[in-house]
Amino acid sequence: MFPSPTRMFLTKGVGVHRHALTAFEFALRDGDIEQQNLVYVSSILPPRCEVITREAGAELLKPGDITFCVMARSETNEFGRHIYASLGLAKPADPEMYGYISEQHGYGMTAEAAGEQAEDLAATMLASTLGLDFDPDAAWNERKQIYEHSHLIIDSTSITATAECGPDDRWTCVVAAAVFLFFLTRHVAAVLGSRLNQPTK
Repeated sequence: MFPSPTRMFLTKGVGVHRHALTAFEFALRDGDIEQQNLVYVSSILPPRCEVITREAGAELLKPGDITFCVMARSETNEFGRHIYASLGLAKPADPEMYGYISEQHGYGMTAEAAGEQAEDLAATMLASTLGLDFDPDAAWNERKQIYEHSHLIIDSTSITATAECGPDDRWTCVVAAAVFLFFLTRHVAAVLGSRLNQPTK
């Protein structure tokens, strides 16, 4: 079994280039995660996983590491097209409970609207898991107050990258990512090391 992440940080980036893949690389560079071997995972914040700043998280990354992340990505080479990639994060008050990360991407939505919708998705998924009684059709601000007053959800937030595609058929790419980090205790490191060093049959 792989150990659970102990830290996580949010990041975002924008890249532009005549090749789509290079535009994606530039977006990763803008988000400080271009040197990682990224593995995409689904959208659970593990219990007791500390959310740290992008600056602190980037300093802990080593080039070539296999790095798990939740990522939203959007790209286009259509002149004037507006794109966005957004993540929402909802943390429970109980540190032994898991949280939710929602991702969404698309066209035409402003950064504020995309971030609000992503945050809404994450908080609503967590609220339903915690058994909160709410009207799913109510406005987000109304439901957010219910979540906050319940004292079961300690925090919700979002991060969004947006861009508008320029001329000359150049690709524009936006990414938003929740990057997971591992801090291994000596015991866990020793166990994993012994397993890795076992001879194959």
